[in-house]
Amino acid sequence: MSLVSKESRWKFYLAIAGILVMALSMIYVRYLAKKLEDGERSSVELYVKAQEALAKTGSDINKDVTFESQAIEANKTPIIATDENDQVTWGRNYGPLKDEDKAFLAKRLVKLKKQGIQPIKSELNNVYFENSRVLRWLKLFPYIQLMLLLGFLMIGLIGFSASQREQQNRVWVGMAKETAHQLGTPIGAIVAWVENLKLLSSEDPEKMELLDELRSDVTRLELIAERFSKIGSKPTLEKTNLNQQLDQCRNYMEKRASKKVRFDFPALNGHPHFARINPPLFDWVMENLMRNSLDAMDGTGTIKAEIYEEGDYICIDLSDTGKGLSGNQFKQVFEPGYTTKKRGWGLGLSLARRIIENYHKGKIFVKRSVIGVGTTFTVKLPG
Repeated sequence: MSLVSKESRWKFYLAIAGILVMALSMIYVRYLAKKLEDGERSSVELYVKAQEALAKTGSDINKDVTFESQAIEANKTPIIATDENDQVTWGRNYGPLKDEDKAFLAKRLVKLKKQGIQPIKSELNNVYFENSRVLRWLKLFPYIQLMLLLGFLMIGLIGFSASQREQQNRVWVGMAKETAHQLGTPIGAIVAWVENLKLLSSEDPEKMELLDELRSDVTRLELIAERFSKIGSKPTLEKTNLNQQLDQCRNYMEKRASKKVRFDFPALNGHPHFARINPPLFDWVMENLMRNSLDAMDGTGTIKAEIYEEGDYICIDLSDTGKGLSGNQFKQVFEPGYTTKKRGWGLGLSLARRIIENYHKGKIFVKRSVIGVGTTFTVKLPG
């Protein structure tokens, strides 16, 4: 299982856990709100009955009406009373001024009717009531909680991804520098042996030719070690003719590719395109892309390069006639540890993205791809 799939699985589990927490919380809050709503309706019904009881008491001063008075005073739910024609007569618990403002009460009554609120009818009047402020806030709480939890999940996922990327970056940088360090000693020894053998074989042309080829390969190893050593350090950028630099990459890869692979690259005498790059790291990116293309084509096909200007960027399109990628792989191929090969660490394109985006302030992405037809990668560099 790749690092990308493991990370995606953890994100999925975290999202499911968050959804369960939100669902259970919303169900419980809705349950509490329903209980409170039932309690408020019971309070209003008790208020209406207390009113009726007081009205029936009339002028009987000997009857104890303490319970009825307390029931009326205890009710804090906003109430609007209407007559038999459903016209507002009075209000309660809206405030001293609003309780007497029939225009305000009439507007509230229209709103209550639109909400489908049914009045509690009595012999004296019809009583409409609306939820208390506490209940209204409680009903809104699940949505507020939902937004807070979604925000928490987003921050958590972003933080988790950023932390994981940073940790991966430190690992890749450490591996690259350690590789460069480990390569340094044997490369230095090989160079010394080659020079020593040249002195001993100076009169043998065939041996000298072989030693020259061996020295060329050692020079290549030195370049690879230099590339690794630059990972994690701020590279020096210099204005470079991309046509020439790209042709050097083509020349190196073409010698090591199958004879059945055709390289279609811009002509050296064509219109030059200049950009500020670090040549060794740029070569690493382009060679990595071409190596992936060669693997995708299984030794037969065409690798084509185009250089053009797009706004403030110089763009390089590198296309192949290989196996192609599915849509969901366009971004995954740049993730550390992702690979479609049976062998490999899945670090090549991840490091390529780091080199282009972090060091050159450019962009690298899959421009298009069709399964069985081929893939085009685009590298955009500031002009």
